[in-house]
Amino acid sequence: MPKIPGIQSTGSRLIKTWSTPAGREKKRTVPCALCRGNSAANGENESFSPHFFCEGFSYVRCRRCGLVQMNPQPERAEVVRRYREGSGEDYLSYELKNETAFLRLQELALKDAGLEELERDLRARSAFRPRVLDVGCATGALLERLRDRGWDATGVEISPAAEYAHKKRSLDVRILPLEENRFPGAGFDMVLASHLIEHLNDPVSFVREVYRILAPGGYFIVTTPNIDGFQARLFRSHWRSAIFDHLYLFSIKTLSRLLTDQGFVIERVCTWGGLAAGSVPAPLKRIADKAAKRFGFGDVMLIRGKRGPVCPF
Repeated sequence: MPKIPGIQSTGSRLIKTWSTPAGREKKRTVPCALCRGNSAANGENESFSPHFFCEGFSYVRCRRCGLVQMNPQPERAEVVRRYREGSGEDYLSYELKNETAFLRLQELALKDAGLEELERDLRARSAFRPRVLDVGCATGALLERLRDRGWDATGVEISPAAEYAHKKRSLDVRILPLEENRFPGAGFDMVLASHLIEHLNDPVSFVREVYRILAPGGYFIVTTPNIDGFQARLFRSHWRSAIFDHLYLFSIKTLSRLLTDQGFVIERVCTWGGLAAGSVPAPLKRIADKAAKRFGFGDVMLIRGKRGPVCPF
């Protein structure tokens, strides 16, 4: 199955962002996921304004809260089917090919999130191994690394990569979407979602479930493209993250609101990625990357939220 390529920078390398083509799927118009604004998907409706028009799909921006989302959207069953049928093996091949580069990016992200600090905090609170859930764990490379650091590691992955993680790395990886696994409440100390939340039809339900399964004082670390980043503003509909598989494009403001609305306390926010490798001379890229990280206009963002002592729902 053909891909729609985007470009992801990993230092000196360029990686194509995996995406299914804009195909003929069942779609429906949806309200704003964040503030539940009107579900009409055109600029004539006062709740939304057009944002990106891409080949075969489009994004709108909510006039109330600023969330950018694809509208109309493929139905949930269609989204799940992308990763399980037809292109599922292609996705596994893509993940395996780029596994080393992706693991490096994830480890750098966790360093920015303060992983060592969190490990010390969790181990000081309990005599047991800290429990981590990686949602969208792909081939399990990061989970394996966390297991080696002393974590009790569990993953969620709906694509054929789950079987690979289970057989090749002996990891506990569940093949159902997060909400369907019925994990026990307060069962994890940390939940990771790296480049996942933008793919989901219902990010609010997802974040609510993350809160439920986290223990009081547990951490949620979410990484996703930044719609307010320099590259998004520069390239607009040609931005590498404006692809068919991304149903939502968050900003720091909208993602922070999503988490706080569900009870999380935001502890850390960071961004990275000023300019793609190869697009400018290396010295200019280094300057742009440092500025993006310092001033918060990077291409990718990470937010660390902490669960309060009492579940609000």
